[in-house]
Formats: sequence, structure tokens, C-alpha cells
Amino acid sequence: MSAAVTVPDDAWLVVIDMQQVFTGDSPWATPRFDHATAGIERLLPRFTGRTVFTRFVAPERPRGAWVPYYRDWSFALRPEGDPLWALTEPFASAAADRRDPVVTVTTFGKWGTSLQAVVGDHPHLVLAGVSTDCCVLSTALAAADAGATVTVVAEACAGASDEDHERALAAMRLYAPLITVVGSAADLSASTEAVTPSA
Repeated sequence: MSAAVTVPDDAWLVVIDMQQVFTGDSPWATPRFDHATAGIERLLPRFTGRTVFTRFVAPERPRGAWVPYYRDWSFALRPEGDPLWALTEPFASAAADRRDPVVTVTTFGKWGTSLQAVVGDHPHLVLAGVSTDCCVLSTALAAADAGATVTVVAEACAGASDEDHERALAAMRLYAPLITVVGSAADLSASTEAVTPSA
């Protein structure tokens, strides 16, 4: 059973890598991508004006440890504008219609200068997306290390497998109170609900 968490009004929803490359017949397809999509859709209305979408793309020229990585996954060596890297629906339309920022980087972890430029140095981040055991985990750990408060919504994430998803959630729970894992959007309490009006 996951604990509920109070989320301040200035928290940011970070929707991680809901892209075509993680769907369908792709070698990187995430089995419960649609399940994560439904969970994220329940979060979006709450974070109007405070949502950022991220995209993972291949570097133009892999370096260091990425060289053997892309030797194994050569199908992914495509330019940033390739349809493989596009956000899926409804997120592509949501980002455009709501003018939500999109941060595109070549690393699994999305915490860095580009995301910080949107959310600030020590924000409260609510994380969702794919995959729980890779890009979500990498983002959560780096952000928490940098002083961000991190909440991960389990139902709005999906892993490479159910087992990997659960293992990643368990690993992130070890970082409490820097990282809190909640089950669903219903477990997020608004900070204003805790305030008792003065007489």
C-alpha cells in the first residue's frame, strides 16, 4: 500500500518519454504503455500550466559507453526529427494545445539544465511515463540528489516488464523521504486542502 503525499500548487508534472519508440513492434516497446497513458491522462488536468514532456533521442554521434550501446540498438540511430521519437497521442496534442514545454535530451535521466530551466533548481516533481526501470528511475534519482522533492505515480508509469516496474518502484522507495511513490493520482493531496480557513 502506497502512502498519500501532499503536493504543493507549484509542483510540476514531468511526463517522461511517452514516444512512438516505446510502442507497437519497436524493440523498445513497453508492454503496459497504454496503462501508463491512462494514468497520465488522469494527472494532466491537475497540472495545467505546470506540465513538461520529455523526449529521449539518439545522439548524432554516440560517445563513450553509448558507442557499444548503439551497436546493440542500431535501429535507434535516427535523427531527432524522425517519427520514432515523436510523442504519442494524446500527449503530442496536449503539449501543442496547452503550450507545455518539451525537453529533448540524449540521456536516460531527464534531470539536467534543460529541465531545470523549466521547473527551477529545487522543485517538487511528480513523475510519470516510461520506462519505470530506466528513464523514470534515472530521472528520479538524479533530481532527488540535486535537492528536488520527487513523487512517482506508479499507475502512470510502465516498465519493460511488470517485474522490472515493481523492482524500480521498490528501489525508489529506498530513497524516502527524498522520493515518495504513490499508487495513483487519487493519492496526491492538494496543499490547499490541508489549510483550515480562519474564522
